[in-house]
Amino acid sequence: MKKIILTLLTFTMVLSLAACSQNNSTETKPPSTSSETNTTASETKTLTTESETTTKAPETVTITHSLGTTEVPYNPQTIAVLDLAALDTLDALGVGDRVSGIPKSSSVSYLTSYNEDENIVNLGSVKEVDMEALSSLEPDIIFIGGRLGEEYKNISKIAPTVCLSVNHEIGYMTTFAENVNSIASVFGLEGEAKSLLSGFDARITALNEAASGKTAIVGLVTSSSLNTLGNGSRCSIICNEVGFGNAAADVDTTHGDTSSFELLLEKNPDYIFILDRDTAINAEGAQTAQEIMENEIVMKTNAYQNDQIVYLTPDVWYLSEGGITATNIMLQDLEAGIIN
Repeated sequence: MKKIILTLLTFTMVLSLAACSQNNSTETKPPSTSSETNTTASETKTLTTESETTTKAPETVTITHSLGTTEVPYNPQTIAVLDLAALDTLDALGVGDRVSGIPKSSSVSYLTSYNEDENIVNLGSVKEVDMEALSSLEPDIIFIGGRLGEEYKNISKIAPTVCLSVNHEIGYMTTFAENVNSIASVFGLEGEAKSLLSGFDARITALNEAASGKTAIVGLVTSSSLNTLGNGSRCSIICNEVGFGNAAADVDTTHGDTSSFELLLEKNPDYIFILDRDTAINAEGAQTAQEIMENEIVMKTNAYQNDQIVYLTPDVWYLSEGGITATNIMLQDLEAGIIN
């Protein structure tokens, strides 16, 4: 009997140990094989390569501008700027520290730090370039404006050149935005450009409502004379986009037609907008536009009597029309004159 009991106990213990061994085997994870490890590493490397390919920046970008199409280096580090509107926009985009040369004979108040920087080479003026100085910079890219259109071929022999200007027939605001976006695309800063441009359309709409049904004459004062401006020249934003009826709409030249103060009285517009060219270019000994305009003939106009003669910020409207900060100041001038 004892032998039977002992045999049963022994059999029971064997079964218990076998069950424990099976549970331990089920819970323990087998180590990765070298084949599996290599496959995982290979997959990771492939994903990394694909990510790098996706985010790789282009070597060049193609820019369409007022004089054609130019392939330029992407994200250039050395920039020559021969146009104040382009310098304005580069400054607003935060890449002004790459500017190595500018025309220091011209400036606007908010860009004087570039003129004062001794590390930035003087390239002459916005109309006459020091070609030797420009060439010595070995720039990656050159920005010019419409004033240098005739020199485009010669300048573009030095480095890829982009000519940006406002097309008054297409519309100031349209080409202004296109030019800002073109510059931004060179540096991959399209998002920054979108942010800088936001709000301008709403301001134009508000100005348009204030100008509805009103007439204006836009004049440029130079050498004590008054030139009237049409809708196809500088300051065209006042009538084309803001919506004033231009009493001198048949005029379409760069500096306007030499006119007379009697014309102002004859047309007698609701508003008169005046750009002081002599002050903009620092003409020595010149009278200010306000001194010239405040004569007994002009004082008889409705615009004068209703305090609706608006003097535009000279250097901005004459020298840097088309830049980000310039456009902001231009709209501020109009807002102060017809809304506030």
